[in-house]
Amino acid sequence: MWTKSHTVITKEATKEQMWKLFTDVNNWHVWNNEIEFAKLEGKFEAGNHYLIQPRNGRTVKVKLIKVVENRQCLELGEFPLAKMYYEHIIEETPDGLKITSTITMTGLLSFLWVQLVVRKIASTMASHVQEQIKVASKLLV
Repeated sequence: MWTKSHTVITKEATKEQMWKLFTDVNNWHVWNNEIEFAKLEGKFEAGNHYLIQPRNGRTVKVKLIKVVENRQCLELGEFPLAKMYYEHIIEETPDGLKITSTITMTGLLSFLWVQLVVRKIASTMASHVQEQIKVASKLLV
């Protein structure tokens, strides 16, 4: 198993703004320059899935495993003999909004997929969260 987390505390955006941005999957390309597109059909809810096309990569189906409005989302991407769980947690604290993103890889070939794909995804977590905060802070909820 391999895990990487990133946490930031901000007063620039509310949990409602962050949630609105995050659940607007079809517009992720606005704040994530690493993807060509992301497409969700239907609701952002557990049991559904979205498709995401990384730049210079293949389209991937990502399942929504757990969704708690304004608080948490757990996603699952599957690789041959490995699984990538990507969890996003939003918490209000006295110091501001705490945003934690965690990637966990499991499975027999997780070490290989970490080297080939996941380490790059994890390396962009901090910059993506900062861009999310910047874009979300301008949203009306």
